[in-house]
Amino acid sequence: MSTMRCVVAGQNGGLQEEERAIPEPKERQVLIKIHATALNRADLIQAAGKYPPPPGATDVLGLECAGTIAGTGPSCERQWTDGMRVSALLEGGGYGEFALVDERQVLLVPDDQTFVEAAAIPEVWLTAFQHLLLVAKAQPGDILLVHAGASGVGTAAIQLAKHVFGASKIFVTAGSQEKIDFCKSLGADDGFNYKTEDWAQRVLDATDGAGVSILLDPIGYPYVESNAKAMARDGRWVFYGLMGGPPSDGTMAPILQQILMKRIHLLGTTLRARAPEYKAELCNEFVKATFDKFADKTLRPVLDKKHFEGLSSFQEAHEYMKSNQSMGKIIVSLL
Repeated sequence: MSTMRCVVAGQNGGLQEEERAIPEPKERQVLIKIHATALNRADLIQAAGKYPPPPGATDVLGLECAGTIAGTGPSCERQWTDGMRVSALLEGGGYGEFALVDERQVLLVPDDQTFVEAAAIPEVWLTAFQHLLLVAKAQPGDILLVHAGASGVGTAAIQLAKHVFGASKIFVTAGSQEKIDFCKSLGADDGFNYKTEDWAQRVLDATDGAGVSILLDPIGYPYVESNAKAMARDGRWVFYGLMGGPPSDGTMAPILQQILMKRIHLLGTTLRARAPEYKAELCNEFVKATFDKFADKTLRPVLDKKHFEGLSSFQEAHEYMKSNQSMGKIIVSLL
């Protein structure tokens, strides 16, 4: 077989299926036959034409996958054999039957882990781990606020903060009591409904006015003022998404004043466009910190209750993600 099927952005935010040549692995790359992949908000934004892939990356959507090794390029340093069970952090290509990836961004899949579970790990768990280890430099005793707590990154961040980084308190925001209770089952201490509560004041009340030392924010503009209110002095505010849309016409001056007065560290970050060397270090540190905890089920990938199958289901899966009903990772099985 020399061709594969894949899914790319179509018109008006839709998706289209195409047939393309199976890519050939280049220097230090491996070819993965994909068994399962997972959705990320970045896929929706790319499909809408607002998030182009990094230079040199494929236009096939999908930032993570799980499957088996199907080929290797020259100069690979790890001992790969066809059929090895792996998952991978991709620059793109997860919405296809095969994908190329730098070997340094590949994780081995344990025998007792399914491809569906493995596909839920690379993008969100490595993103959350990056935020806590390399960006916020989390320490034991930190107090966290995790926005979108029931999202993929949110569910990973809760577990990592509790079981790897030793956070003393973990708060979340979410859009329903069901999602808040779900986050608490993963280790969050409390949660606040952003639709019905002044969550920033609730955070201050819960911390005796001190605020949180680390805030993970994929929302952006609508939360800026409340974020500044909820932060502790010398806190680290990790800003990694714009789910909330563009800014309103209001002035930013009072918010900037709070950032200055509290000496808040506002840290912008993305993962997709980072250099391979950075991703390699991240993967290595992640495996060292989490492998045993995944093995004994202290950490576990969180899967949404709704599951999709086949390339033709990606459009339906995107619509489901847009509805904000999901809790955990939305998975599409291809085999």
